[in-house]
Amino acid sequence: DVDIVYYRNPLEFFSEYGSVSQNYDIIFQHDGSSQPRYAPYSSNSGFFYTRSNKRVQYLLTSLLYHGDLIRKTRTHQQVLNQLLLEHSSLFGLKVKTLDRHDYNQFPGGYHFNHDHSTMHQIISGELKPYIFHMFFTDGKETKVKFLKQFGEWYVHEECTEKLIGNANNLPASSQCCSAKPLISCYYKDKPSAIPCNDSPSHDKNGEPFWKQ
Repeated sequence: DVDIVYYRNPLEFFSEYGSVSQNYDIIFQHDGSSQPRYAPYSSNSGFFYTRSNKRVQYLLTSLLYHGDLIRKTRTHQQVLNQLLLEHSSLFGLKVKTLDRHDYNQFPGGYHFNHDHSTMHQIISGELKPYIFHMFFTDGKETKVKFLKQFGEWYVHEECTEKLIGNANNLPASSQCCSAKPLISCYYKDKPSAIPCNDSPSHDKNGEPFWKQ
């Protein structure tokens, strides 16, 4: 997915994961959602690690062949989770979903919305995860706001999708990208790189992320 921030090379984790990672064909982040349509794995399809073998190749080929269902349901994640269940049962595919509480080296939107302790550790530098993935968040506009507030947005306004239809007039990439994060406040109850206590709450009865 393009809503992922990379802090470190995640392949290092799976190398250190050692013998455990060798026991699985495919390893996912936990989606944070326990909806029945994602059961039983609750795997997030935006970031995952796979081994190169026939079982994985067949799984991903099957996913491509289900393009009509993806278009109908408007979600590849639901279709992939259904295929994971089918392929693990019929073909012995070995699937692992990282526990969302135990593996805070791969935090995401679930932590952003529900685990402020972990988010404070990331912002302070106490915790340096491998990636941060802004899933568990509705809509692209909201994701962009959250990333800006979190201090992980580096694209100048004049280079955003508003001008995508006029690409020939876009500035050079060196002018589009900022060397420093472009931080904006939107919601006081969501994680932020700087205190945003003067901003409104996003959630009903949301508590400020930065306590005064």
